[in-house]
Amino acid sequence: MTRDLLDRTDPSAAAPTPPRGRRAVAAVEVSLAVAAVAVDLWLPSLVLVGMAVVSLAARREGPASLGLHRLPRPRRTVLAVLGLTVAWTALQVLLMVPLVGHLTGEQQDVSDFTELEGNVAMLLLLVGLSWTLAAVGEEVAFRGYLLTRLREVLGPSRVAVAAAVVLSSAVFGLIHTEQGLVGVLLATIDGVFFAWLRLRFASLWASVIAHGTGNTIGMVAFFLVGPVGPLW
Repeated sequence: MTRDLLDRTDPSAAAPTPPRGRRAVAAVEVSLAVAAVAVDLWLPSLVLVGMAVVSLAARREGPASLGLHRLPRPRRTVLAVLGLTVAWTALQVLLMVPLVGHLTGEQQDVSDFTELEGNVAMLLLLVGLSWTLAAVGEEVAFRGYLLTRLREVLGPSRVAVAAAVVLSSAVFGLIHTEQGLVGVLLATIDGVFFAWLRLRFASLWASVIAHGTGNTIGMVAFFLVGPVGPLW
C-alpha cells in the first residue's frame, strides 16, 4: 500500500536506486544526523536543517528534492490535511495517549506547559514557535532531509520505504525526551503520520501544515484548561 501511494504521488518513487557511492554518502549523512540527535547537539532539528543545506549544496540539488514543492490542488489538499489532522489529534487524545500510558505505566510529562493556562503572551510565542521551529524546522529536518536520505540508503521497495518512515520517526521521537518515555513514543507515532502525509500528497508542505495545526490545537487546549492527564 505504501509503495502504491508513492507510485501515484511521489515523482522520486520511480527513480532508479542511486549509485553505490551516492548511497554511501547518504549513509554517512544519516549516521551523522542520528548522532546529532542522540547526543542532543544544541537544537538537533536545526543542526539537521544545517546539514540539509550543506548536503543540497554539495549535491547541487534544490529544496524540491526534499519535498519542498507546491501542493497538488492546494485548496483541496489543505482542507484534506486539516481534516486528517483534526481526526488524528482526536485519536491521539481519546486512544493513543491513554493506551501508551497504560502500556508503559507512565504519563507524558507536559510540565513545561503548566504556565501556559490563561497566558496570552506565552500562547502567541509558542504558537509562533510551533509554526516555525517545529512545523517548518522539524519537518525539513526529519520528513524532508532524514527520510529522503534513508530512502536513498534503503532503496525504493515497499519494505524499504516503510523502514525509512519508521526509522526517521523513531529518531524524531528522540528529540522529545523531556516529555518522558510516553512523549517519545507519541512523537514517534506522530512522525509516522507526518511521514505518511508527506508521501501521500507528494509535498513536505502537507506534513508542515499538519504539524503546525496539531501543535496549535494542543497549545490552545493548554491555554484554555491547562495540562490534563489521560482521559481513561
